[in-house]
Amino acid sequence: MPWSWPDEGGQLVDSGDLARRILEGPRVEGVTLSGGEPFAQAKALSKLCRRLRLAGLSVVIFSGYHLAFLKTADRPDWDNLLSLTDLLIAGPFNLDAPDVERPWVGSATKRFHFLTERYRHIEGKLAGFPNRLEVRIRPDGQVLLNGMMPMPTLGAFVRSAELKMSQNSACMGTGDS
Repeated sequence: MPWSWPDEGGQLVDSGDLARRILEGPRVEGVTLSGGEPFAQAKALSKLCRRLRLAGLSVVIFSGYHLAFLKTADRPDWDNLLSLTDLLIAGPFNLDAPDVERPWVGSATKRFHFLTERYRHIEGKLAGFPNRLEVRIRPDGQVLLNGMMPMPTLGAFVRSAELKMSQNSACMGTGDS
């Protein structure tokens, strides 16, 4: 799937070392595990999540699997990771079933499963949560967008940004006199 992360590459990190870095880093409310597929690394992620949960952090997981499949797969490592998960957002991503009305999912095939009480207070309020767009501008000028929004809104955003950049460039001049 072109919209997912490749299985190869990356960097091997010991789960204990990663937990330490997270806990010693900037204060966060919790961690979110997303794809590739977190359940492909369930044993190591369980070790990480256990330490983080003991420190009071939350765990949210995005999975391409349905919850019923995860529960009936007879995989102790998956069961263990599920037992450490506060919120599971599960189901395959389907490009032909876009969903930008609910936050974070992008596809109507995704389901929210509140596995603990930690986030249950938002269960009936998801439709009111706006999707957000993260914009990163690299030193080389490359612009990276992360998030979901309706295509007309995204188009208007891009056109507005292009117009503002064009106006700023015109005001600054080229430096040629």
